[in-house]
Amino acid sequence: MEITVPRRFRGPPDSGNGGWVSGTLAGHVRTTGEHPAVTVRLNAPPPLDRPLPVVGDSGELLAAGATLRLLDGDVLVATAASVAELDQPLPAPAPLEAARAAEQRFEGRHAHPFPTCFVCGTDREPGDGLRLAPGPLTDGTGRYATTWRAPQDVDRPMVWAALDCPGGWSAGVAGRPMVLGTMTARVWRVPTPGEELVVTAWPRGAEGRKHRSASSVHTSEGELLGRSVATWLAVDPTRVRPREQP
Repeated sequence: MEITVPRRFRGPPDSGNGGWVSGTLAGHVRTTGEHPAVTVRLNAPPPLDRPLPVVGDSGELLAAGATLRLLDGDVLVATAASVAELDQPLPAPAPLEAARAAEQRFEGRHAHPFPTCFVCGTDREPGDGLRLAPGPLTDGTGRYATTWRAPQDVDRPMVWAALDCPGGWSAGVAGRPMVLGTMTARVWRVPTPGEELVVTAWPRGAEGRKHRSASSVHTSEGELLGRSVATWLAVDPTRVRPREQP
């Protein structure tokens, strides 16, 4: 089994968007009633446009509880495994109009560490990137929010991606460039094309170069479609590159 990250789904210019890669790898993890969520740890920048093998414990790719590894030659790119349900409190989603207003305060319009990002990049054309613009709410909660109209080709990895970047902006990407380190998520339903959605994100503290966030995606009527928690790592954005092709 292999995963190839098309250039369309890049985050930094030369590597995959962490949320999309995590969601794609998570799609190969077998979940259970006791372990319905999936956690993914990114160990190295995922390279673009080349096949990456997916291997499991003792060769078992689909066994419950198996840890999957995404490889680039001898480089470990990511690991994934099923985990118990997320138990952190989930605040109410931002109202649709408040999310629209928050987009006007998106810091990425003025300074973006990765303007080519599939999810929130300001250099992406409509219909190519998602062009999410998470900005701070004005309700005193520290939360960020953005609207999202699901594209025609929406799928589960794209929901992971939409949960990913808003969390990073809420954690402080604007002031300190970061990349996704770990992401744990559960997606109950993939939205239908054209469905209007709200992504809400909030910070969960920091320790040194590690910053934590959480996010959720709801329909405009308040139905929960997915949620996640994540850890971000502060980086020099010019040094986020996968290994060279051997």
